[in-house]
Amino acid sequence: MKMHFKLFAGILVTALFCSAFSLPKNIQKKVKKEINKTFKTETFTLNPLVFESSDLVVSDFSQNRFFEVLQDQKLIGYAYVGNAPSKTDTFEYLVLFNANLIIQKAKVLVYREDYGGEIGSKRWLRQFEGKSVETSFLLQQNIAAISGATISVTSMTRAINFLNQSLYQLRLQQKI
Repeated sequence: MKMHFKLFAGILVTALFCSAFSLPKNIQKKVKKEINKTFKTETFTLNPLVFESSDLVVSDFSQNRFFEVLQDQKLIGYAYVGNAPSKTDTFEYLVLFNANLIIQKAKVLVYREDYGGEIGSKRWLRQFEGKSVETSFLLQQNIAAISGATISVTSMTRAINFLNQSLYQLRLQQKI
């Protein structure tokens, strides 16, 4: 009986998770895995939040980019899936926040260049963890440079700065 319930719960979470996304399945799978690990839960739902861009909100909050992460209908955090430019292409990244908008995890989901992939290292990405949306990141001050990955490091740092600024403004406007 217990095994059937766990199987049913797993199928339900997967169905709810996939219905909330229109992202490619490989990205959906990576996002789910990171949410499971970061929030230590197998059962969660994602509630998409959509906000219009403005001078104050510069990150892309169109459909299927920003989500409330809910467990038993209680807010446990937020997930943002974005993309940023690299030298000749773009890469997808994920930023997970707790309910107080403190960065819990930053992860490069898909990197398409031959060079610069070092920005996906856990060690480099840990620089963002534990910081609030009020934090500004500056290369070679509170963010380390990576030789051979200057464009990607700059792009990821800028993307997270824009995200932090946008979330800070949304919080001031009491939208989150």
